[in-house]
Amino acid sequence: MVALKKIAVEPTVFTPDYWAEARKHLVKKDRVMKRLIPQFGDVCLETRGDAFTTLARSIVGQQISVKAAQTVWGKFVLLPEQMAPMNVLKLKVDDMRAAGLSARKVEYLVDLALHFDAGKLHVQAWEEMDDEAIIAELVAIRGIGRWTAEMFLIFHMMRPNVLPLDDVGLINGISQNYFSGDPVSRSDAREVAAAWAPYCSVATWYIWRSLAAVPAVNPPK
Repeated sequence: MVALKKIAVEPTVFTPDYWAEARKHLVKKDRVMKRLIPQFGDVCLETRGDAFTTLARSIVGQQISVKAAQTVWGKFVLLPEQMAPMNVLKLKVDDMRAAGLSARKVEYLVDLALHFDAGKLHVQAWEEMDDEAIIAELVAIRGIGRWTAEMFLIFHMMRPNVLPLDDVGLINGISQNYFSGDPVSRSDAREVAAAWAPYCSVATWYIWRSLAAVPAVNPPK
């Protein structure tokens, strides 16, 4: 019998249709953005993959290095026939642990799969729902907090006006670019971001880029 090799299909890449308009707005409204944006040419936010896979990968990558997360994900993704909620629910705990997942992350992934499989998430309605409503649905899943939900809104749903104030990189970037490295409070960050609206996600992306490191939460290629 001929052994069949599992072949990964490269997901379609999408970019936001508002990016050019957002760049113009930010360059006009903010002195730092006027300096930063031209430094990165035509590179922009990209999204790929489905919602379940994106959230599963974010859980796998929690509290470990990017390299370690890639290794564990590379093993875990080979376990189900296809990365889908029903297939994940069929996996054996021992096999998931053998892929490098902690007992807690196994529990989180199972809860994520249960939420999708039971229809507890209004995925088809997300495009019409506001950011806070989607966040409320996501944080009801074990292992997903507000920061993870906000990263999902930015990197998967490409929502234009998300301001992730719990993100250390954003706060550090604002400190470096606007306050000469002095400590920055959430109130300071909100004040800076007032000029970014309605494109806080885009400005945040450029702030991350200014730190010379692409955020680990960017969807995998």
